[in-house]
Amino acid sequence: MSHSEHGPPLTREIRARTGIDPARCYQCGKCTAGCPMADEMPTRIQQIMRKIQQGREELLEDPSIWLCLSCEQCSSRCPQQVEPARLVDALRELAMERAPGTAPRRIGAFHTAFLEQIKLNGRLYEFGLVLGYKLRSGALLDDVESAPGMMARGKLALVPTRIDGLDDVRRIFEACERRDSSSEEEAK
Repeated sequence: MSHSEHGPPLTREIRARTGIDPARCYQCGKCTAGCPMADEMPTRIQQIMRKIQQGREELLEDPSIWLCLSCEQCSSRCPQQVEPARLVDALRELAMERAPGTAPRRIGAFHTAFLEQIKLNGRLYEFGLVLGYKLRSGALLDDVESAPGMMARGKLALVPTRIDGLDDVRRIFEACERRDSSSEEEAK
């Protein structure tokens, strides 16, 4: 049995989802040293990496996985090419699968609104993103005073532009939705 087949269930699941062996991390700390959110995260990225290696299931409830900006600074600094940002993404996916609604409301609202705009237009339509986010998050009046200035500077176009390959983008979404549906049926 190879080394990659060993380890706690969470570690094996992360490895299976990403193709990355978390055991390659030797805790050098370069990921945390470069993380712009390190001071905001209760569990810093180096500690998250160690907990993945240990298979610590409480990571799936740790708010730190939702504070990660996915800037990939940690991944670019990793001398072992472990890609901590990719492992955090896998933790998020797993957390949402095991307990839908795990993401803080505003983060889930942003994620849904963002993907909705990509699916509709093939690219980000900022006004649609803001509207979708505000309606889903309940943060209707947050930052409302900045909207006129953004519109005046052309940052919030009222009409979306669509890309030429929109049908291709929609096929990708459909393939992902089919995959997710078949995974859910297999789990039952």
